[in-house]
Amino acid sequence: MRFAQTLALAAALSALAAGSAFAQSDDSGKDWSKVVIGTEGAYPPFNFLDASGELKGFDVDIAKALCDQMKVTCTFVTQDWDGMIPALQNGNFDAILASMSITPEREKQIDFTNKYYQTPPAIAVPKDSDIKEATDEALKGKQIGAQVSTTHAQAAEALFPDAEVRQYPTAEEYKLDIENGRLDAVMDDVVVLTEWVKSDEGQCCKILGTLPADPKIYGKGVGVGLRKGSDKLKQMFNDAIVAIREDGTYKTIQDKYFDFDVYGK
Repeated sequence: MRFAQTLALAAALSALAAGSAFAQSDDSGKDWSKVVIGTEGAYPPFNFLDASGELKGFDVDIAKALCDQMKVTCTFVTQDWDGMIPALQNGNFDAILASMSITPEREKQIDFTNKYYQTPPAIAVPKDSDIKEATDEALKGKQIGAQVSTTHAQAAEALFPDAEVRQYPTAEEYKLDIENGRLDAVMDDVVVLTEWVKSDEGQCCKILGTLPADPKIYGKGVGVGLRKGSDKLKQMFNDAIVAIREDGTYKTIQDKYFDFDVYGK
């Protein structure tokens, strides 16, 4: 899951300045027959572009199922992760489905639906690493890679204060650095790391272990992000999340990507 922290201060201030009109909008009278969805397209298996440039992944399939349930026409927009919230506030799209965690910091900027999944973070290290456990003592003086503006980067700094946390614009970039011996460990969602180490590109590395998802950092799971005041659209999404879980659509999509329950407790 993309369990991400608050955006950089500069981006947040920019969003407040440029998107304040959207942040306080009231959608009660809006006809939500069309919804534009923002996602990253660079976070497999949750959202990614395939060789033909088509958006795929768990987030994308869930979004399509929710749109079908709501009987609305949805289109997708790809957006760099660290500009996701400002782009939503500026009206570039109506909803974020990009593995974004529901955190207190983000809830000050945007609204969220109820969660649509929740998985724990994990640490991966090279297969020949002398690091045997995911503790601050074991990682003291080591370099840990994580994606910028994510809860994983925030958690890495909190859990491993004696390590150096290096932040990257995308997950692909930290993967390249550990594959080439420039990092000692990386931290991300357990699903993302598990899928990576099973791939040809991830043969360098192994999962060291999962970590507890501190609610103060990881919040209440992953939800759909919405502009403040989008109460009607929020209710539509919440009702649709319940419906696709009850009618089996959610499980069908989940089983396409995972062999365990990603919804959580």
